[in-house]
Order: sequence, then structure tokens, then C-alpha cells
Amino acid sequence: MTTLAIDLGGTKLAAALIDETLTLRERRELPTPASRTPDALTAALEQLTAPLVSRARRVAIAATGLIAKGTLQAINPANLGGLLHFPLVQTLERITGLPTLAINDAQAAAWAEYHARAPDRSDMVFLTISTGVGGGAIGGGRLLTGDSGLAGHAGHTLADPNGPRCGCGRVGCVEAIASGRAIAAAAQGDLAGCDARAIFAHARQGHPQARQRIADSARAVARLIADIKALTDCQRVVLGGSIGLAEGYLTQVAACLADEPAVFRPALLPAHYRHDAGLLGAALIAQEAQP
Repeated sequence: MTTLAIDLGGTKLAAALIDETLTLRERRELPTPASRTPDALTAALEQLTAPLVSRARRVAIAATGLIAKGTLQAINPANLGGLLHFPLVQTLERITGLPTLAINDAQAAAWAEYHARAPDRSDMVFLTISTGVGGGAIGGGRLLTGDSGLAGHAGHTLADPNGPRCGCGRVGCVEAIASGRAIAAAAQGDLAGCDARAIFAHARQGHPQARQRIADSARAVARLIADIKALTDCQRVVLGGSIGLAEGYLTQVAACLADEPAVFRPALLPAHYRHDAGLLGAALIAQEAQP
């Protein structure tokens, strides 16, 4: 049975048809609308799915934020253009006429990455470093989601009590220091106004401030990984997302992690499925939920 998988992120919307062998076909992308209105997101989802829906039998959505009873609730509203609540499942069922399942994007990606490394079934945490910082955890062979869907949202743990206020309302979150949005917000002088992609480009050319902004991000993520190891004793941490998979970023995180005592250093790996982990994980979860 073919699944129409959708990945709803802070920067882009992606969709693809995925069959029962997890073969991904006809991937499409659109920018995530910056408008604060549900109508703008609904229109973008209609445009994204229209060419694909006739060949699918169900919809599976991986979305940033919390998913509670089919409703998307943004922990950091800035990551979705200020959108706080959105009836995600109801909207996609109306658009497509198909049964729809929704899950957090990092949780979906964690499930895909866990299965990608079979038969290794050791405990694992997936971190996505992108517009925001999200995560998903596998313990005892189970994806941990929590009663409210909050499990794995490691980006909203403390990195610096004197750091900037995060969009979630807390102060000094990892997301407020390490995410693409945070890297851009911290830029000053000739880098002011640059997005994270441009700052990475400047860093590759040796720009001192650009290199420092990325180093600050990598250090915060490495400390987060050490904390995760202490809390979960997971055997591996997988990095994904546009920042996590950027050239040289994982190497910097690994170098910072090497400064931690050995007991706090899990294996560190890049996402096997790269930027499609959320799509594939959502499809896999939908397959497993099929009666």
C-alpha cells in the first residue's frame, strides 16, 4: 500500500510517495509559508500533495512541534511563522480524502534511522539540528513519544542559563544557541542579516566570526549529547537536519564530544537517510499501524 508521506518543517515542506519496501518516489518540495495564518499552510499543503494524492492510499505526516490528538502545537512558534495550533490530521484528511496519521518529525526520523541500522537494536537517540533542534529516542526497541508527544525534544533542555531566551519561553535552550535560526540571530557586523546557509559559506572561506558561530553551535550540541548519554545510556546518537548534515559540522561536534569523559561519549553517526528520514519514518509508522 502506497503512503503519501509529508515532512512539515520550519523551512520547507516535502512530500513523496513511499511503497511498502520504503522506496521513495516523486519527492516534491515547497518553502514553508512564513504567514501566521492557517490558510497559508493549508494552501501550501494542497499545492504540495495535489500531484501525488491519486496514487496513495493513506497519508503519514512528520511535523515539527508537538502532535496532540492530530493537532500540531508549536513549542517554538517562530519555527512555523508564528503558527501556534493547526488541525493537521483533520486538514489533510479533508484535502486528500485519505486516512491520515501524524507524528513529530524528529521522532519519525529516529524510527527510520533505528531501522536503517538493523540488525543492531541498541538504544539510540536521533538529533535534528536545523531551523530548530529536535530529537527522538529509541529505548528497548520502542519509539518514546510520551503522553503529550514531548519525549525527545532535547533542543529545549538547558545549554546556558545566561543565554538568549528561546522561542519556547525558556532561557538558554540548546535550540536558542545551536539551531540555524540561532546561528543567524547571533551574527553581528558584516554577517548581520545572513542566514545559516550564508554563515556556513563564510566559514568555509575562513571568516572568523562565522567559524565561531558554528563552533558555538557544535559545542552546545556536543554537551547535549553527553547529557543524553548520562540520562539514557544510549549506545549511539545520530545527527540529521540541514545544520547537522552540513559539511564539517559532525566533525566539529565529535571534536567537542572528545573533550568529555569517555563514559559520556556514545557513538556519533550521520543520518543514513539524510534529509528524507522524517518522510520514511512517518511512512514506516503508518505501515506498522495498518490493521
